[in-house]
Amino acid sequence: MISPTNSAASLRGLDPPSRDTHVLDQELRETSLIGRLAINRLGMEEAAQLSLRHVRAVRSERSVGGAIHIFGVNAQVATLVQEDQRFAEAVASATLMYPDGISVVIAARLLGRPLKSRIPGGELMELLCQEGAKEGFSAYFLGGLPGAAEKTAEVLQARYPGLKIAGAQCPPFNFETDPEESAQVIKSIQATSPDMLFVGLGVPKQELWIADNSAVLPVGLAFPVGAAFDTTAGLRKRAPMWARRTGTEWLYRLVMEPRRLWRRYLIGNTAFAMMILTQWMRERSQRPFAPGD
Repeated sequence: MISPTNSAASLRGLDPPSRDTHVLDQELRETSLIGRLAINRLGMEEAAQLSLRHVRAVRSERSVGGAIHIFGVNAQVATLVQEDQRFAEAVASATLMYPDGISVVIAARLLGRPLKSRIPGGELMELLCQEGAKEGFSAYFLGGLPGAAEKTAEVLQARYPGLKIAGAQCPPFNFETDPEESAQVIKSIQATSPDMLFVGLGVPKQELWIADNSAVLPVGLAFPVGAAFDTTAGLRKRAPMWARRTGTEWLYRLVMEPRRLWRRYLIGNTAFAMMILTQWMRERSQRPFAPGD
């Protein structure tokens, strides 16, 4: 069984401390425990700033295996770490965990440890590209539906001309189980040494692949982004703004793709709710008695 993740220590040895660095390091230590995962209580801007600081440090050192892992947590991720030890160990490699699902934000509030806000992974990816473009950072896009990675690279470079595209590809399905295919993907990334690596293979493949291979990759940031390539490329329609603002994006996606998502949302979200209820009851029973309880 893994311990709750607390990743502030993994930032030691980066660029010299500044006032902003101390603020970010302090905020990285502030977490909300959801199940077995300690989720960082950062806003989107703060998460991007911290991540880019790490990319700069790795870039200046030209190091291999020093990537910061940024993993999003939703109900699916939080419940899967309870059931799959290999996945739990992969998620434990994260330097930063952010709340990617509205259910996680609601759960944290109910448990008395509110998070700042939900951070959609696709929006964080775009912000990293936007800010990284100002410094000439390069990005590699791996995964998604056929053609999605290439189109995403094209779209983001058009929006942010300073962004350099190190590579973009959608390897064959289950390439990670084929040693030859996997080696080709790794060689491609090694040959281009991107500052930022975005991986869209879906949960849990993307987190497992990053945890298994980032030690040999010359990248500063490794970020699993789920279906973000597909929506950025226009191959899947993202929920309208009203659904995002009301926290019902999951319901919109379920209605649009019921055959693909019914198990994840109907069964998975029920399991997540039961997990949070159990945690709430356990923590309440362990609290010292106070008048009025």
